[in-house]
Order: sequence, then C-alpha cells, then structure tokens
Amino acid sequence: MKNSNKINGLFLLILMVACVKNVNFSEPQTACTTELKANISFADLEELLGDGAIQIHEDLVLEGYVISSDRAGNFFGVLYIQDKMANPTQGLQIEMDFRESHLFYNAGSKILVKLKGLYLGKSGETLKLGGTFTSFGNVSVGRLPSLQVREHIFLSCDGGTVQPLQVALPEIENTPLNTLVEFKDVEFVEEELGLSFAIPEEETIRTLTDCAENEMALLNSGYADFQAETLPEDNGSITGILVKDGKQLQLIIRDLEDIDFTQERCPEIITEFTSTQIFISELADPDNNAGARFAELYNSASEPLDLNLWTLRRYTNENTEISSSIDLSGLVIDAESTLVISPNAAEFELVYGFAPDLAVSTNSPADSNGDDNLELVDPFGTVIDVFGVIGEDGSGTNHEFEDGRAVRNPDVLEGNPSYTFGEWTIFNDTGDSGTTQMPQNAPEDFTPGIRD
Repeated sequence: MKNSNKINGLFLLILMVACVKNVNFSEPQTACTTELKANISFADLEELLGDGAIQIHEDLVLEGYVISSDRAGNFFGVLYIQDKMANPTQGLQIEMDFRESHLFYNAGSKILVKLKGLYLGKSGETLKLGGTFTSFGNVSVGRLPSLQVREHIFLSCDGGTVQPLQVALPEIENTPLNTLVEFKDVEFVEEELGLSFAIPEEETIRTLTDCAENEMALLNSGYADFQAETLPEDNGSITGILVKDGKQLQLIIRDLEDIDFTQERCPEIITEFTSTQIFISELADPDNNAGARFAELYNSASEPLDLNLWTLRRYTNENTEISSSIDLSGLVIDAESTLVISPNAAEFELVYGFAPDLAVSTNSPADSNGDDNLELVDPFGTVIDVFGVIGEDGSGTNHEFEDGRAVRNPDVLEGNPSYTFGEWTIFNDTGDSGTTQMPQNAPEDFTPGIRD
C-alpha cells in the first residue's frame, strides 16, 4: 500500500511538471505596465538642469528605449536610454546599483522612468539620472540604490526594435551622444592587432579606424566576458553606444555580437609626420590632490598638427626602460594651443571646472608623482622633447616637481631632446638644485589649458 502511494505521488509530480511549458527558471518574470504615461521629453528634462545636480520633486515620467546591456559585463551599474527607437535626438545615462539589469530591462526595451525623487545632473555633455553622491561638498549624481530601482524604472508593455544610427567616422561630432550607432567599413589599427579587447581588470581603449584613417576609441571593460578575446583582424561594421569622456568620443559595445568584421582590411596609407613645435609645456603633481595631476602639451606652430602615432613615455624614478606610454593617435593640437591629458578625468573636471582633452589611466605618463622622467616621441621613433634625465630618480634634483609643478618658460617655442633646466620653472616640496621650495595646490596654482 505504501509503495502504491509513492508511485501515485511520483506520477502526480511528473504530471504537474509536464503541464508547465517553456519555463526558464534563470530569468525573472518581469511584469510590464500600461498605466504610466510620459509627460516630459528628454529635451525638456535637460532644461530643468541648472549649474549643478538637482533633485526632481515633480510627478514627472520619462519614456525611453534601453540601448545598453550588462549581460557580457562591459557595462556595470548603468543603463543607457535614448528618446526614440530610430533616429534618436538625445540619450542619457541612469546610474544604479543594480546587477543583471538586462534580465529586467533588456536592450531594445521601452521603459518609463518615474523621476520624482531622482537626481539630475551632467558630467561633461552626458545627462545623468540616479541617486545622490557628495564629494568635497559638491553634490553630483550617483548610483540609485538597488531597492529603489524598480520603484522608479518600469517596463512598458509596448515593444519595438531599436535601430542604430548609421554614422561615418567623420560625422561623429554631429551625432547625438549616448545613442546607439553603427559604423561600417572600419577595422582595428594595425599596431593593436594580436592584442585582447582589454587588460584584465582595467578599462582599456582600443582604436578603430576607417580607410581614410579617421579614428574612433573603443572602450572595453577589463571585467567583460570577452576581455581576453583577440581583436578581429578584418574590416566590417560595429554597433555600440556613443559616449564622450572629456573631449574624446568613445564607443562601447554590448557584446561581441555587435561586431561583424568579415571584409578585407583597408590598404595602408602613410600620413605620419614630425615636428619640433610640439613639446611638453606643463606637468602637475598638486600637493593637496593627487587626482588633479595632469600633463600638458603645446603646439607653437601656426597650423593644427596631427598626433598620429606620436607617444608620450614615462620612465619611473631611475628606470631606463619605459614604464608606461600614451598613444596620442587620433588627436590634433590646434595652432598655438594646448592638449591636456588627465589620469583621472572626473576629478580633473571637478577640480578645474572643465574636461581634459584626453582621459587616460592611472600610472600613465600624466600621473607622475614628480620624480619621474618623460619623453615625447614622434611616429618615427625620434625623441622630440624630454623632461628630466632618463636613468636618474628626480628626487632632490633640478627636475623634481613632487607636490608641485613644472612649467615651460614662455620663451621656449620648440622641443628639446636634452633636458635643459633653464627652460623650466619648477616648484616642489624641497627646493633643491635651484628649484623653488613652494608646494602647489589645485586649482589655484595651476593653469591647465593655458600657456603661461
């Protein structure tokens, strides 16, 4: 009798499971809404913004289409949305502490955002929504706590397919930021072939180019699922979200399905040049804020100069081997103008009030603590300009700017491959070897973007 009961129970269990069809237990069942209606546009939302971040107190609802995805790990804690499925005019970023968001708000989904209680702000040209974050007394937009995300962001029952904007690289300056775009007939630059998409656990820039050598930065996370995959060698199309970091436009893909490189590569074109009129004009290691460090280059020529295949190298302390370098390809210095490079773009903008021309990583040539040596090198390997003495630790020498500043004297109009102390005015915390013992604080003691 007991065995019969067990058999009957097992039969009922099998019957019940068999009646449940197409169940995916790994994905949550997300209800959609038909009740919320948008009552503000992206443009009207931006008009609410003043000089700093604000909290929204009105019962406003924004409608948008999700274009990002954290499925492959190339996005984290952020949701990008744009105002239309096709031909968008504006996009924005929602900061949130919410993992696996693609299971709730998949790419292409239409969402409705209850804005009341959220913070609205801007970072550079990027419009942001989220929670609040305070740094040095300044309020900015931070991540919305995970428990509040689904109180503000709702999935619409209306569907559709988001169509990326078809854009050529020369047209990117006129393309709406934070929108989904597609570039055709592009490839990775030759010098990066054989590399992976990203250095492990580091944000990494790889460079796309078209056959006219117009270039585009591709930003990849060191935590993405495809981090270790090798860059494809062919030419083709790539889809991603167009963002801007400082003055640098960047593309971010969702996953490798956004890349379709099946065509032959472009024929090689030689455009490199050299010039002694590009040189290092200022180096900064503020005593009060290491995050406000920067390196500045200057072009004394009467015409813009392209930095294709130029590099800025750093030799840490007394090292005689290159410790780190910055590829300046894709950048142009205007006539009699500067180019400012920051290893911490967000902090730089917070401190100095404007974005750097180029954002790079920490431990780069722009992140010296004042006792390192730098070289500016042209595309042919010729050293055009030097700060410091390669092989000599700068501490206690006439090329130490620790906790201070090294600024090129205004009468210098060309680079010098041999370090000459008389071309520089140097402040530091020791004042040895003819330098000035006067630590410098940011922002008041520095002039990034201005040739003194």
